[in-house]
Amino acid sequence: MHALKIEDALLTVAYIVSSTLFILSLRGLSSQVTARRGNAYGLIGMGVAIVATLMHSQVNAYANLLIALVVGSGIGALMAARVAMTAMPELVALLHSFVGLAAVLVGYASYLGGHDAGEGGRAILLTEIFIDVFIGALTFTGSIVAFLKLRGSLSGKPLLLPGRHALNLALCAASVGLGVAFASAPETTGLTWLLIMSAIAGVLGVHLVVAIGGADMPVVVSMLNSYSGWTASAAGFMLSNDLLIVTGALVGSSGAILSYIMCRAMNRSIWNVIFGGFGADPAPGAAKAASPAPEGEVRETSLDETASALAGAREVIFVPGYGMAVARAQHAVQQITDTLRQRGVQVRFAIHPVAGRLPGHMNVLLAEANVPYDVVLEMDEINHDFSRTDVVLVIGANDIVNPSAQTDTSSPIYGMPVLEVWKSSRVVVLKRSRGAGYAGVDNPLFYHENARMLLGDAKQTMDNLLGRLREIG
Repeated sequence: MHALKIEDALLTVAYIVSSTLFILSLRGLSSQVTARRGNAYGLIGMGVAIVATLMHSQVNAYANLLIALVVGSGIGALMAARVAMTAMPELVALLHSFVGLAAVLVGYASYLGGHDAGEGGRAILLTEIFIDVFIGALTFTGSIVAFLKLRGSLSGKPLLLPGRHALNLALCAASVGLGVAFASAPETTGLTWLLIMSAIAGVLGVHLVVAIGGADMPVVVSMLNSYSGWTASAAGFMLSNDLLIVTGALVGSSGAILSYIMCRAMNRSIWNVIFGGFGADPAPGAAKAASPAPEGEVRETSLDETASALAGAREVIFVPGYGMAVARAQHAVQQITDTLRQRGVQVRFAIHPVAGRLPGHMNVLLAEANVPYDVVLEMDEINHDFSRTDVVLVIGANDIVNPSAQTDTSSPIYGMPVLEVWKSSRVVVLKRSRGAGYAGVDNPLFYHENARMLLGDAKQTMDNLLGRLREIG
């Protein structure tokens, strides 16, 4: 008995060490400079947790665990090695679905295993199981829909069913009623109520995410990350595992904070994300208003003209978007950056909080290409500098540089903070075509007097532009 208490105490100490390392990991990931160190803290913390758990005397099915560790690690390593940066958002959404499914399965196993929580603790245990399965099922199906949307298998347009808010409330109310019946059922006879609730939560997860448009998917991914954290925390209470409680709370709270920050950057209410488009209907009188057609004409430019403008500039700002990620043009961009800086040109990068399909998507791409951290600035840090910038290169971005967000009250993105690139002396927009962006909104920037469009694949265009710059000498 004494040895068991010592063993439990050592396990608790190991979990405290792991929790501390996870906190340091989150702190490290808050900055590009310390991100590598943050990842290392997270890896070490997870390693300590796994080893400490496996060494506990209650763990004895080592053969099964070894198979699970080898198979899981192999699949994870293969996915990490093969996934392209453009596919990272849907991969993250898919991984969130795994967390939700795992929580559901653990909840069912805990219930059917008949854990003895005592007479007074049974109601608490059943409540924990119910909450864990509910959040897990919602996260699982919602993440699958997000994965399919990000992959392009489902349309990015929001599916707004009539009376959708009433439907969501009805599903939640039904789940609460099933929870009461489940908690009061003797032994394992409440399985039927748990199964019905799981189906309802799954439908709710699908309905919440299909009601959110493609332009808001980065926030959805962040919110699903938060849901997966709260699911893990609920599983921790259910299993009396302190590490799961702490880790889940860290992931859940950090995901919620990030979602709130991104919603502010997109002028969206956080309730839009949580309740699937709640309050997203157009305001009265604006519902049928049509956006005015942009005036002027789109002017194209050439590689030689763009290269001359860059070579003669004093200050240049790059605005990367999803098009740069698709074309994998970040390495060519980095080489152009080095070439211009060698000429004495000040080069910086302006990053919008929701550029790409994932929080920090552009930062990761630029870090991969070894672009110096000190020239990569967030929107609030650089937006006021466009008015004194000679040339702005917009690479595959659209909605985040759309002036309609400030001028057109009927625009779907009205009120969304954007990078004010049109205030610079010259704007060159690199795009494959003249089509609208991810939000499906036309961009008046293309018709501005100081704007030029350079059509073509971003990587090929940037490679050719690099060649022209080197020829100028």
